[in-house]
Amino acid sequence: DNTKVHKAVVSTQSTGMRVFEDPDVTHVDGEVDPIRDTETIFQELRMKDISYLNDNIEKVHKVVARMGDKDKAAKNEYETMLKARDLLKEGKDVRKCTWSNKEIEALNKHLLLTSKPVIYLINMSEKDYIKKKGKWLMKIKKYLDESDPGAMMIPFSGALEQRLLDDPDNAKTFLEENKTQSNLSKIIVQGYKTLGLQYFFTVGADEVRAWTIQRYTKAPQAAGKIHSDMERGFIKAEVYKYDDIVEHKSETAVKAAGRYRMEGKNYEVQDGDILMIKFNVTDTKKK
Repeated sequence: DNTKVHKAVVSTQSTGMRVFEDPDVTHVDGEVDPIRDTETIFQELRMKDISYLNDNIEKVHKVVARMGDKDKAAKNEYETMLKARDLLKEGKDVRKCTWSNKEIEALNKHLLLTSKPVIYLINMSEKDYIKKKGKWLMKIKKYLDESDPGAMMIPFSGALEQRLLDDPDNAKTFLEENKTQSNLSKIIVQGYKTLGLQYFFTVGADEVRAWTIQRYTKAPQAAGKIHSDMERGFIKAEVYKYDDIVEHKSETAVKAAGRYRMEGKNYEVQDGDILMIKFNVTDTKKK
């Protein structure tokens, strides 16, 4: 239970669904049933959310009782928390319910576990993963289509990933011979997308750095991730894409192809941008 409580500090959840049979890896319920296991996990998360709301509703109610209609935000928060608790008691996850903008604003003050988007990671045996077949795949897809429409489902094999980690020298050959691939990159990329995160890059003579930012971040704020002076004194950003450098092989060729451009303060940095920040900070301190 304590490990589930810690999930409250993140913005998304990855739910592992075991579909492989292995006599050496015993299951707490005796047999493999990923749908049953997932329902058990979500019920526990709903109980955690109910417990949290029970502990905090009274605090907000005291503010409402003292301020009345004078504090409309507190009243909205109180009513939204009551609504969320009632829905959770009915077995409904917060993320699957309909909320007004004001209710969403109130919910964002709280880190309810069932409000977070979920990525379903389907852990298959190495054999089934390579064959891209398994008795549970279609059952899980049907279950998710009905219970969590639009949710991301990613098959992978923990056994395969472990093999690749244990023998990196032969990993490429193994994947080619079995006509398969690791899905770790997809898991990472989809996790970033679900969190609303993306990368941009800076390139120096002896170093390439990747920086993580929220989607829709403007160029000055992205520059601030590197150093606060860059945000404060931002002038412009020279921009090209990672795909451009892969295609054209050099910065000179990227410029010749017309893929190198200047962007100002209102530019929203895109995933995979390579930025050269131009800035100027004047020291205004009196001597």
